[in-house]
Amino acid sequence: MDSLKRFGIGIVWVAVWIAVAGGAAVCLGAIATSRGEHINSMWLVIAAVCSYLIGYRFYGKFIAARVMTLNETRATPAERLENGHDFVVTNKWIVFGQHFAAIAGPGPLVGPVLAAQFGYLPGVLWIIIGAVFGGAVQDFVILFASVRRDGKSLGQIAREEVGKVGGIVALITVLLIMIILLAVVSLVVVNALAGSPWGTFTIAATMPIAVLMGLYLRYWRPGKVLECSALGFVLTVGSVFGGQWIATSPLGPAFTLPAIALAVAIIVYGFLASALPVWLLLAPRGYLSTFVKLGVIVMLAIGILAVRPELQMPALTRFTDGTGPVFAGKVFPFCFITIACGAVSGFHALISSGTTPKMLARETHAWPVGYGCMLLESFVAVMAIIAACVMDPGVYFAVNAPAGVVGKTAEAAVTTISGWGFPVTADQMAAMARSVGETTLFSRTGGAPSFALGMAHIFAKGGGGDIVLGFWYHFAIMFEALFILTILDAGTRVGRFMLQDLLGQVWAPLGRTGWMPGVIGLSAAIVGAWGYFLIQGVRDPLGGVNALWPLFGIANQLLAGIALSIATTILLKMHGPKYMWITCVPLSWLVVVTFAAGWQKIFSPAPALGFLAQANQLKDALNAGKITGTGIGQTQSLIFNARLDAAVCGLFMLLVAIVLIDSLRLWYGIVSGGRERKVLESPFVMSRLQGEEA
Repeated sequence: MDSLKRFGIGIVWVAVWIAVAGGAAVCLGAIATSRGEHINSMWLVIAAVCSYLIGYRFYGKFIAARVMTLNETRATPAERLENGHDFVVTNKWIVFGQHFAAIAGPGPLVGPVLAAQFGYLPGVLWIIIGAVFGGAVQDFVILFASVRRDGKSLGQIAREEVGKVGGIVALITVLLIMIILLAVVSLVVVNALAGSPWGTFTIAATMPIAVLMGLYLRYWRPGKVLECSALGFVLTVGSVFGGQWIATSPLGPAFTLPAIALAVAIIVYGFLASALPVWLLLAPRGYLSTFVKLGVIVMLAIGILAVRPELQMPALTRFTDGTGPVFAGKVFPFCFITIACGAVSGFHALISSGTTPKMLARETHAWPVGYGCMLLESFVAVMAIIAACVMDPGVYFAVNAPAGVVGKTAEAAVTTISGWGFPVTADQMAAMARSVGETTLFSRTGGAPSFALGMAHIFAKGGGGDIVLGFWYHFAIMFEALFILTILDAGTRVGRFMLQDLLGQVWAPLGRTGWMPGVIGLSAAIVGAWGYFLIQGVRDPLGGVNALWPLFGIANQLLAGIALSIATTILLKMHGPKYMWITCVPLSWLVVVTFAAGWQKIFSPAPALGFLAQANQLKDALNAGKITGTGIGQTQSLIFNARLDAAVCGLFMLLVAIVLIDSLRLWYGIVSGGRERKVLESPFVMSRLQGEEA
């Protein structure tokens, strides 16, 4: 009887998974083939969820069981090397929350919104397929590799596995890219919170709440994760509504900070998050942020299911040819650069080889944390592209197109946009701005405002109508700032780890994560590096980090190329060429995409696209006397920044090429039998963790 019962249950599960696979295939087919008519957003949600379930259950499990052979009895670095500071055995769900909070930054919110200028189809397909076969694989394999190597960083693993030359170049490249990424991310947070007492109060409140949770679990009620989660959830929800009250109270001006004050506050926070023990601030705050992040995303998904809005944006727009107003470049390769986080993101590899492997209690937790968190972030990206595409296309382009393209007046902008075939009126935009409490919504570039607008409209349609539109709009702005900030604290700590790896080669004590003078000094150094660029970006809106924003996507995907080449090397050493296709396929795609995009950004003759062409056009205008007065200094700054962009982009491409060539040389040696397949893992140690400890 028991065998028949098990057989019956097995048949039911087979039927369930066939239905899920069929749902993914049907919905993806409907999305890909629909033309000339509005498609319901439900198709996107069902396609994404079914694809993620199939990918996690079968592809992720195949990699975990066959390729990595995860071993639950093997002690992790968190157990073997626990020091109460960086290496700390942590509950699986807290690690899941902290990891998700750390990897889910501006990318899955902003990138899909910007890429919507091509239509919904390219972005949706890239988000779903890229995440299942690329991003989740990268995060999972790198996390596994770091856990098996005492929690070492990506650069350290590269130096040991690829070779001294490729490893040192990889470490330097990753560190340089990391500084640029953190500076850009911090600038996005500053811009989101400047003049927003609601957002500033709520985010500031999460810090003492996180410390309280850390002390609660560490000393007062160890192992009582549910109690602590309930406490943190109640306090966090209270801070959200408290922020709304603060904004309209006499205390509002105290939390209405200018950009420079916010920049200094974020720099101080970044230092504390890097230098303090991981259990005291970083892990509980990331866990707390996940409550808000997941809560809002679930609310948004429920709102979409309840309202079932139709996508107003067509599957493909006229701007796939590279003439788009939001950003220059054809759908290939720039759709796959603009959408990084949410599909494939090199930054994730830094977290997967930084804070997370030092916290995992069991090796088997790498599957839900490494592979699962990436799928969850991908779902966030799907929600973002839906929020952008349910808006009227004319409104979308009015919000996202810069004034230099559409015109500086409302009349000029609506004339230009309507001429593209996306009708919009000045009265329509003015009424929408009033409904959300803004003076204007024209040219609110960057993606974040339009995501907030789309999200607010979905929530308002779910109940309350235009009366609550302003509430949801400002709530969404606060949510985006909270969403993005968590990538900054974990990223700063990872940057400190990488700097310790590099300087530890010069003086050994600097490489020890437990030596507090080194921890404090190098935390200050890494914060000072990205903080310098942040301050310049805040003070000089024409230069500094703002000029480097176009490099964000290219740098991030070049970083993914480095991570996947290291992952390929490890799989090749473990199994020979048998499984190297798992990482080689996404690696090959990213190399083609990123180098094509980088080449075009440097050498394209179109000033709207090529850095050098833009600098030359501005220089010719300056020499011809077309620019006078204060415009001369601004133009000279723009010329310098365009050339700096070209130089930085070229440097990144050169360094990544060196790593790839060194990796290819090693792969050829292993496959041909000329090099030994030596796996450099830590020796096996039996885990002693029991029950709640794990």
